[in-house]
Amino acid sequence: MTQETKKMAGIIILTVPSIAYGGYFLLLVLSGQAQELALTDFQKSMFRAGHAHAGVLIILALVALPYIEASNLGKTWKLATRNSFPLAAVLMSGGFFASAIGAGLNQPNQFIVILYLGAATLIFGLVTLGIGLLKKP
Repeated sequence: MTQETKKMAGIIILTVPSIAYGGYFLLLVLSGQAQELALTDFQKSMFRAGHAHAGVLIILALVALPYIEASNLGKTWKLATRNSFPLAAVLMSGGFFASAIGAGLNQPNQFIVILYLGAATLIFGLVTLGIGLLKKP
């Protein structure tokens, strides 16, 4: 395993406690223990989706690392692909959260664009990795 891959794996693993804390906060919200926040059903749903995407995409980022290393991509493409997976996790989950911030919101605000940037980043990483794995040396 390269130093770059080990470093990225360490960084990704260190994000898990913040996701776990987000789960604790979400549990408080969904169990009615944070009613002073006066969140709408839409906001609760977006927070739930943001938390779920953070967890799943961070796992995907870890799973992708050995495949990126084994791919036939050049050094720059490997770097971009390696960074795209955790960046997509941050942008997509952040987009869910940011687009639901505001008193009494029942639809996404303008920050929904962050979610779409994250989706594009994820697609870039997946397509690039897929090509790199199919590419002949």
